[in-house]
Amino acid sequence: MRLHRNLCFAVIDGLTLIFNEGKYADKVIQQLLKRDKRWGSRDRAFVAETTYDIVRWKRLYAEIAEVKAPFDRDNLWRIFAVWATLRGIKLPDWKYFEHTPQRKIKGRFNELTQTRKFKEAIPDWLDELGVKELGTAIWSKEIAALNEQADVILRVNTLKTTKDNLQSLLFDDGIETESIKGYPNALKLKERANVFQTEAFKNGFFEVQDASSQLVAEFLDVKPGMRVVDTCAGAGGKTLHIASLMENKGQIIALDIYANKLNELKRRAKRNGAFNIETRPIESTKVVKKLYDKADRVLIDAPCSGLGVIRRNPDAKWKLQPEFIETIKITQQEILQQYSRIVKPGGQLVYATCSILPSENKNQVDTFLTTDLGKEFTFVKDKSILSHKSGYDGFYMALLEKKK
Repeated sequence: MRLHRNLCFAVIDGLTLIFNEGKYADKVIQQLLKRDKRWGSRDRAFVAETTYDIVRWKRLYAEIAEVKAPFDRDNLWRIFAVWATLRGIKLPDWKYFEHTPQRKIKGRFNELTQTRKFKEAIPDWLDELGVKELGTAIWSKEIAALNEQADVILRVNTLKTTKDNLQSLLFDDGIETESIKGYPNALKLKERANVFQTEAFKNGFFEVQDASSQLVAEFLDVKPGMRVVDTCAGAGGKTLHIASLMENKGQIIALDIYANKLNELKRRAKRNGAFNIETRPIESTKVVKKLYDKADRVLIDAPCSGLGVIRRNPDAKWKLQPEFIETIKITQQEILQQYSRIVKPGGQLVYATCSILPSENKNQVDTFLTTDLGKEFTFVKDKSILSHKSGYDGFYMALLEKKK
């Protein structure tokens, strides 16, 4: 591979914003890709994948390069040189790469990767927490899996098309996909591609949604004609899946504290041809109280640490703090207490997170079931998904039924 100056500069500029200014990696990369209209798909892939790669392995590369945050541009070039050297890429004769100790880099890599926190490039506190919650053997496998690049998974929108038809349309666009056993509406891309430019996407034939995430709506066991409330709907990935499973029959009420996310859901619902979704921003407690004992099904896709999805958000490793996890656990229990009251007698509730930590998952459900409100529910089943076993995002979901 030959390095091109303008692409490397884009990566360095992106890393400056992500590491030194705390910007979100996905937003930074979106902006970087608009920088030069002459860039082809390979150029853009280089910028996106190299930036994500260096973000993912920041701690390891910085340790090898012997630099500390905040990183000035010279330090970022040193980190870049480590990335290139470890990939066997010939460094060009640029001033940034003068005196790069390539043999020393390889030696340091071999030495540091004997220790998990460097090998997997994670903060000390996160390594300790993973061991405490999952045990050394499982945590070692799980964090290794969470450092791999995520596959691109599509969810077929059955309101508009079939899996076979979508596969054919994408194949005509030069995009090859394959089915995944156990995931009825999922298609996996054989090679990464910009699926958002396709006519199939513009026509609402699919959404990009990880395979594990697709299991949540299935777990809720919705039927056409039900009243379903998605309490933390966000931009509505799972809401749209529920709409397709309900065949546009019945009512879905999508709640969220962020009105802008619900506006995005409205746009997506229109493209998807999902007409049974009503959005309601939670501007006061009245919004939720009006729904008490009214829903056949309630989904609580709770805010969480997001540790199950760091394959696609590698900068979360550096933004996440232990204090946040303790705070979010309090919020999770409050949400369970409040939103469980929406379920009508005989109805069902799914509590879900994209976390792999038992303290955010099974422990929260167990705690809830011991409370006065929780005693009105019976535990039906739950499912813990770990990346190293599934190959997809880490997730948790629990199904509870309200006593009649």
